[in-house]
Amino acid sequence: MSEITLSAYLAFYLYLIMLLVQWAVATFSKAKEPNAVPGKISEDLSHNSFIFRAHRTFHNTLENSALFIGTVLLAFVINYQSPIFSMCIWVYLIARLIHMALYYAIATEDNPSPRSYFFLIGVLANIVMLVMIGLKLIT
Repeated sequence: MSEITLSAYLAFYLYLIMLLVQWAVATFSKAKEPNAVPGKISEDLSHNSFIFRAHRTFHNTLENSALFIGTVLLAFVINYQSPIFSMCIWVYLIARLIHMALYYAIATEDNPSPRSYFFLIGVLANIVMLVMIGLKLIT
């Protein structure tokens, strides 16, 4: 296995671990609350609540996972190996990790918030990967 492929696989693996960690943080932070109801958070919660932020962090990642996972798996299926593509996976992962950390740490209703910039970096990395796959498929 080439170093490029291994790097892409490792970044994708770490993304899946990040997703698992976000699920655990959201689930266990909520479960510790008195009178917690499985699968439901109080509508009274907002960004000043860590439970709300952990829940939104996980769900925001889920909302973006389909496109990212689909993009990466398509590249793996067509055996697309590119240092730039691998770097984009890492950029996406790092952007999502920073987004997660900022969402956990900063209780703000501001838009855009500091985490918004890292969300956009992740989206741009995903768009670059999609364009690269598209160019590969038509050539």
